[in-house]
Amino acid sequence: MSGSVNVSAGRSYLAIPGPSVVPDQVLQAMHRASPNIYAGELIEMTATLIPDLRRVARTRHHAAIYISNGHGAWEAALQNTLQPGDLVLVPASGRFAIGWSEMADGLGIETEVLDFGNHAPWNLDQIAERLAADKEHRIKAVLGVHVDTSSSIRNDIAGLRRLLDAAGHPALLMADCIASLGCDRFEMDDWGVDVMVTACQKGLMVPAGISFVFFNGKADAARAALPRVSRYWDWRPRANPEEFYQYFGGTAPTHHLYGLRAALDMIHAEGVENTWARHAHLARAIWAACEAWGAEGALKMNVPDRSLRSNAVTALHMPPPDGTRLRQWLEENLGLTLGIGLGMAPSGSPEWHGFFRLGHMGHVNGHMVMGLLGGIETGLKALGIPHGRGALEAAAGALAGR
Repeated sequence: MSGSVNVSAGRSYLAIPGPSVVPDQVLQAMHRASPNIYAGELIEMTATLIPDLRRVARTRHHAAIYISNGHGAWEAALQNTLQPGDLVLVPASGRFAIGWSEMADGLGIETEVLDFGNHAPWNLDQIAERLAADKEHRIKAVLGVHVDTSSSIRNDIAGLRRLLDAAGHPALLMADCIASLGCDRFEMDDWGVDVMVTACQKGLMVPAGISFVFFNGKADAARAALPRVSRYWDWRPRANPEEFYQYFGGTAPTHHLYGLRAALDMIHAEGVENTWARHAHLARAIWAACEAWGAEGALKMNVPDRSLRSNAVTALHMPPPDGTRLRQWLEENLGLTLGIGLGMAPSGSPEWHGFFRLGHMGHVNGHMVMGLLGGIETGLKALGIPHGRGALEAAAGALAGR
């Protein structure tokens, strides 16, 4: 910190859009000796996770646990419902929808991407036209990313179901809720979702390492019709295990399970709807500050319309290389880490250095958000980056309900 004391010592703040801040209760639950994996407490505790996971997903249907990140959940969903040569439709509003389509392509599944860019949500009219044109029902599934972590756009999953129903189309509706579960409202059953994938390291507040696939009877019927299913990715023994090891296709991720139990206890003590409301309230404070900074200067929010923004992540841009300069200064001088601008520009291009993201998901409260925003304001001033005034006042007013 030029001309002053470096104040980065102390607990650092990882304000990236996953892995999110891990609560002390989760860390303490994981800090233990390895348990017996054949009998006793671990087996009994694991059985309690499934109904509580369903409560967060808002489903009465099946849940399968995988030792993987979200990419593994993508593959599991595809392996259990589709086969080479099948066609999937992928509306895209960011890098992660493209990533899921690439996963499908690698499995020999034909993909059709409707790319709406990184700055706009899906155009439901265009999707409806494509579904109506599929008279032979070649499309076997529609893969929709609820919140694309790269662009921070929140898409209309329930709207996709309405389109499928209006067209009388039998395709499965699959939703990626890796960034949104536990942060943005999601209703699996009420929205007619057949398969939902998520992971533990964002709204579920557990270090990365386990993921989940939720599926209903229609999706399981698609699995039953396949000529073969990978023994490891098969969701049936995981969702209905006869032996404990079948939950995981082998040895259990023991310490992650203890952490997950603690995280679910926290979510249900707060209440899922209250968790959504907290994220929405904190997001409004962050947006108020960002909008104030952008009123003068070149800082821009990737999603201008508040109704289309995720409550879990905010994507931002300023003239390059100021995005990278700001991130580096904050980490080196304040102990505050912001997210890179993933997928918004080629990583080797100068423009890449203009994008960055704020993660505000999971274990986040009002003073953490104000600390995040105060840190950013400090960095903007230290680096001489033009910005509007009154950002912290605007955020404080939003938190205070004014």
